[in-house]
Amino acid sequence: MRPHLSISRRTSRTPFSSRVEAAGATGYTVYNHTLLATSFRGIEVDYWHLCENVQVWDVSCEKQVTLMGPGANQLAQYMTPRDLSNAQVGRCYYLPMCDENGSMISDGVGIKINDRHWRLSVADSDVLLWAKGLAVGFGLDVEVREPEIFPLAVQGPKAEALMCRVFGDAIKELGFFAIAPFVYKGKRMKVARSGWSKQTGFEVFVNDADIGTQLWDELFAKGQDLDVRAGCPNLIERIESGLMSFGSDMDHTTTPFEIGLEKYINLDADIESLSLPALRLHTPTKKLMGLVLEYHRSLSDVNVFVGDQKIGDIRSQAYSPRYMRRLAFVMCNLEALNGAKTVAVNTDQGQATGTLTSLPFNFEALGLKACR
Repeated sequence: MRPHLSISRRTSRTPFSSRVEAAGATGYTVYNHTLLATSFRGIEVDYWHLCENVQVWDVSCEKQVTLMGPGANQLAQYMTPRDLSNAQVGRCYYLPMCDENGSMISDGVGIKINDRHWRLSVADSDVLLWAKGLAVGFGLDVEVREPEIFPLAVQGPKAEALMCRVFGDAIKELGFFAIAPFVYKGKRMKVARSGWSKQTGFEVFVNDADIGTQLWDELFAKGQDLDVRAGCPNLIERIESGLMSFGSDMDHTTTPFEIGLEKYINLDADIESLSLPALRLHTPTKKLMGLVLEYHRSLSDVNVFVGDQKIGDIRSQAYSPRYMRRLAFVMCNLEALNGAKTVAVNTDQGQATGTLTSLPFNFEALGLKACR
């Protein structure tokens, strides 16, 4: 008998939970204390559908931490080593958020609403509490709260066509990582061209639960000929795309340099960032890398070896039906690895060899062709 998930007030439902259940969700996880579906018709079936059609995701678990007041810009900058001094209103910014030691607290998307208002769409971590602590500790004139906003994602190559049917053709003018207000049923809500997949997609920041369920129903009513389905972030698609998950591939012991986020760190910037002094002195001792295994074997543990020496551990992994390889993210000890590219792992059929590579995966350089 498989264990089940006990749901209580500590495990928040969302305005869309009844729709997700009716759509046949077969698995859940808990993300930011909130239910998040993990599969519907099976991860592989869901994967192909996401890559070829359009899905509607309940991602209300992406909590929205708002910083409002004269100190909003200052607090946002304290929280990230990315230079926000030239951040533009109406743009989204991927933000590694780091502590005084340069270690990751979370990652997510920062949205500059105006010069006195930032919204942080955060990963699975208690950013609200951390932001409140920084605001009090630094004596900033800023209100930190978590409003009732419920993100709804529309993802897949047919996402734009579906969104145009509901919000109008103006949705086509929304550039990547741009955000703008749209009106639905008389209610203004923000829409961003973004989402936790590398497929075409949007996120609607629903700010009215009743209208949100109407939006869900209309997306399905107007997307029948597009084969719209309920979906969720897909393990296969995110690994193929090199998308990391906080708590799985990185955590509070990891710095941005160890997970390939160097391009978001501005070491020479003249900014007040909590983590920059430590990051300027940091020398990485580990690195997140990609692993490609030739055979479709199930892994029996997370250990990765060079010879008899363990050099790292697998953080996330999935079989790719597109490239017919098992793909994984591996956190490698750089000293133990010593530049090696061929490694061994334990599988249900004995030990197997694989190849380490940089992330995101470059399938063309690896000589892998898509089978579909």
